Amino acid sequence: MPTLPPRKHSMAYSSWRWMRSPYPYLDELRALHGESFRLGIFGMEVNVFSNPDDVREVFSDGGDELEAGRFNQTLAVLLGDRSVLMVDGEKHLRKRKLLLPPFHGERMQAYGQTMLDVTDDAIDAMPHGRPFAFHESMQDVTLRVIVRTIFGFEGPRLEQMVTNTKRLLDLGAWAPLLIPAMQFELGGYSPYGRFRRAVDASNDLLHREIDGKRASGVRGPDILSLLLDARDDAGEPMSREELRDELVTLLVAGHETTATALSWAMKHLLEQPALFAELHAEVEALGPDPKPEAINKAPLLDGVVREALRLIPVIPIVGRVLATDRTVGGMDMKKGELVVCSIYLAHRRPEAFPNPETFDPRRFVGKKLSAHEFFPFGGGIRRCIGMAFAVYEMKMVLARLVSRCGFAFEGKKPVRMVRRSITITPSEGLRLVLEKRKLRPSLAIRAA
Repeated sequence: MPTLPPRKHSMAYSSWRWMRSPYPYLDELRALHGESFRLGIFGMEVNVFSNPDDVREVFSDGGDELEAGRFNQTLAVLLGDRSVLMVDGEKHLRKRKLLLPPFHGERMQAYGQTMLDVTDDAIDAMPHGRPFAFHESMQDVTLRVIVRTIFGFEGPRLEQMVTNTKRLLDLGAWAPLLIPAMQFELGGYSPYGRFRRAVDASNDLLHREIDGKRASGVRGPDILSLLLDARDDAGEPMSREELRDELVTLLVAGHETTATALSWAMKHLLEQPALFAELHAEVEALGPDPKPEAINKAPLLDGVVREALRLIPVIPIVGRVLATDRTVGGMDMKKGELVVCSIYLAHRRPEAFPNPETFDPRRFVGKKLSAHEFFPFGGGIRRCIGMAFAVYEMKMVLARLVSRCGFAFEGKKPVRMVRRSITITPSEGLRLVLEKRKLRPSLAIRAA
């Protein structure tokens, strides 16, 4: 059986490019090698695929030969080693069954009004006429949404959890922190030392919430209540430490990635004023204070969300570690090698997406692509549990933003793609100016 051609660049050069500018580097490698190639990153041999047939083969594996948990181990420093992202096989299937109920479609409507209310608060707090970092505002929105939906509380406890989680994620956003060689303490003076202290503070707060709710027996519609009552096939609940790791995973996955996707969506919309106006008209046609269900069904809005996730995916790849020698894409692979599906490259294949460099939401309106051509949330048994939640939240937030706000870029400086831990974010936090702001719907209706 053939193997992929030897990698073009040294391990050191590829590692540097991967950390600094992964998307341009992937474009260069595809131009050199085509849709499948080898890459060396931090001592690991990585086999990259983007053809739908190869992606289908990877996603079709049930986890016996291709292990995603092992691939994700660098994230254990932040998420913990019991997270659903860290485990494989039966442990992973058990976790998915326990975690899925809060994210069923019918529960989205219960979260929708919270998403709209939090977005209204953020819009009211934006400075008028002065530049600000839009990405930071979206981070605050998505963090407050996920904290309220997970824990069900507001007031001082909400603010404490938001502040604590922000510090944890800001310290954890330094990409080299994921490299084991950088994980050393100098009495709290190293980046890793400061990060570990933030982890300890977060653990104390999360354990207090878990223990308090479990002891009280009081339950609500919040996600933590549902997870406390969840039982596996043997009738066993999740342990305290399991719950801690899953809560951190939800906070991270439900916060940073969605905020970044929203920022890219707004950047694309502002580059096409006619499209922004068309989306504004679609949302306005839903009425002065549309219900979440109506917003969710808006076709152009749905296309905008999906096209934003296509054009600049929040994360560049999803991967597996080979548990045995086998072939992938007709190529021989060795046990321990990494197999990666490039979301970015797959989403820019002209065969699936004509004019792939163009932001065109209409390519999704009334159309359904295969899960091996469009997979911003991964695929197979490892597809992101919170996918429906993230898409729904993006729709609620964008609907409010285009309905109530008029934005402009701060200047003519191009917006670049920069790495923030595992995500690819707009440079300088996407500096915008809020030029006009309407009253929030509840106040506008009252004033009328």
